[in-house]
Amino acid sequence: MAEPSWQETIRSRLVERNAKQTAFASIIEQYRRLAQQTKLLKERNASLLKAVGSVRPNPSSSTVYIPGTAGSGEDNPVRAAYITSLESQISSLRDELASVYKTQGQNAQRLLAMNETLREKEELSRIDSENLRKARDEIAHLRRKVDQHNEIMAEKDRTAQVLHDEINTLQLELGQIEERNQVLVKDNAKLLQRWLDDKQAQANRMNEANDFYEDMRSRHQAVINWQGEAQPQNTPAGTASGTTTASQTGNGVREGEGKVVTTAAGQRSPPETRQD
Repeated sequence: MAEPSWQETIRSRLVERNAKQTAFASIIEQYRRLAQQTKLLKERNASLLKAVGSVRPNPSSSTVYIPGTAGSGEDNPVRAAYITSLESQISSLRDELASVYKTQGQNAQRLLAMNETLREKEELSRIDSENLRKARDEIAHLRRKVDQHNEIMAEKDRTAQVLHDEINTLQLELGQIEERNQVLVKDNAKLLQRWLDDKQAQANRMNEANDFYEDMRSRHQAVINWQGEAQPQNTPAGTASGTTTASQTGNGVREGEGKVVTTAAGQRSPPETRQD
């Protein structure tokens, strides 16, 4: 994962500060060594001056007489001071060399540590780069999916609008159909009522015709019975007259006429009557 922006800012500022502070490190080190050498030279010069001040002049010759050199076997003070100065220089150089070796070892250790840290940082940077690449790929993939979803939603919105318009149209058509159905129901109710009224009128007329037929039949039968009782039964003329009267009445109705006809609807039709 990438470091936060504030941590990166602090790290970059620390790197800039270290770069500014170490920009003159080599010059400062050289001045330090020069000051140390100057100090050593001053000490050596002071010892030499001290040794020269202890030397006494020899008036008989042009050479410098150093006490203790003739027959005593003691060292020359100048030589001793010079040797002392050289030994001090050697000691300081050895100390400096030891400090240099120590510093070099420390620097080597620091270099190894820095190399290890650099390797870790490079590994972390590689991992961060890989994670960043994956994150960018995932973001691109998600953006493509978002675009696809937006297109799908837009298509669904268009489809929903079309369906909404169709629903409104169908609702209007349904309202019109319901109005027509209501009109048809009213018309059917009127037609049914008219048909029922007509059938009732037909039935009433049929009943009236049947009542009239029954009345006429009963009257005809009564006339026949009256005629049969009025004539003597043993005279041929009376028999013929009765037969003739039975076959034909004064109303002109013949035998077999006036029968009731039943229709397919279960109602009786009026009798068929023929007159001569």
